[in-house]
Amino acid sequence: MAVQFFREEHEIFRRSLRSFLEKEVKPHQDEWRKNRQVPREIWRKMGEQGFIGYWLDEKYGGVGADFAYSVVLIEELSRAGVRGFAAGLGVHNDIVMPYIEMLGTEEQKMRWLPKCCTGECILAIGMTEPGAGSDLQAIRTTAVRDGDNYVINGQKTFITNGYYCDLIVLAVKTDTKAQPPYKGVSLIVVENGTPGFIKSRKLEKMGLHSSDTAELFFEDCRVPASNLLGREGDGFVPMMRNLQQERLVSALGSILNTERMLEITIEYCKTRTVFGKPISRHQHNAFKIVEMATEIEMARDFTYHLVQDHLDKKDITKKVSMCKWYNAELSNRVAYHCVQLHGGYGYMDEYQICRDALDMRMGSIAAGTTEVMKMIIARLMGL
Repeated sequence: MAVQFFREEHEIFRRSLRSFLEKEVKPHQDEWRKNRQVPREIWRKMGEQGFIGYWLDEKYGGVGADFAYSVVLIEELSRAGVRGFAAGLGVHNDIVMPYIEMLGTEEQKMRWLPKCCTGECILAIGMTEPGAGSDLQAIRTTAVRDGDNYVINGQKTFITNGYYCDLIVLAVKTDTKAQPPYKGVSLIVVENGTPGFIKSRKLEKMGLHSSDTAELFFEDCRVPASNLLGREGDGFVPMMRNLQQERLVSALGSILNTERMLEITIEYCKTRTVFGKPISRHQHNAFKIVEMATEIEMARDFTYHLVQDHLDKKDITKKVSMCKWYNAELSNRVAYHCVQLHGGYGYMDEYQICRDALDMRMGSIAAGTTEVMKMIIARLMGL
């Protein structure tokens, strides 16, 4: 399927973004990966160039752009191979900011969103807990109303941008006795520096090393009641709604990075000689490459079909769940074979394919595991 939704303004955005990434981001990946963080200066530079929050209304710092601009952003970050930064930026731009824009009061939006657009304010979202991952109804972090404040107690883990965030949108239980349990879930914004908001440690991960992932604690953390997003007890439904875009972003990242891994591998196989001829000329290897290319092409078309549906405001819950798990599992299969085709070099950290293989593993876990995606699909099929 030919992509029809890109217009000339998207391509202008693409050219500007590509130039920026080539100059300001790509050359520093090794350093950021080693230091386990992206400098805040880069976030501010991205904001200055209009690469963050462009989809917001002008009064909040955006230009009212459509989701196709985010597709361009994901494509170009993938092309540049800057996956750690892409993970953190994606959470900020396409996952957390929409909660504030959708649920925030005018005062809240004016207070927070402009700084999110300029890169001065880095966002995180606190859903996952040690005992509650994909099952968000089971969260145990509580927020108890005390006068004009909420007092928060609990723990969050695996939080992208958690260590360096300035604001976190926190999923909490404001009513622990609610039935069904999801009706007791609320969303509250907690600002960095709030007493009782403890950034415990940066977690050491398999991949995506330049993206910080943190374990967070809340100990009698007193937050103004005015930081509640939406109404008390109405946090679960917006999370489910926004997860559809998050899963589409994840599916896009998976398939685009998979495509890039294969491109890197084909180039290597054409130049690396074994038994007197390039690796790619051995029939088994050629067939394996063809099989991967075919699967990628089919998955890519399906993914971009869903992008169009999302732009058209259609309900993509079932199909995006299918796409998210399939693309993630495909990326892991392709990573395995691409490393194998590189031989010993594929096991060396200095080779991009080694890093890619480690980075890809997260796709089948974040934003809902493969197993949870299949459960959602099964229910929607009436099984």
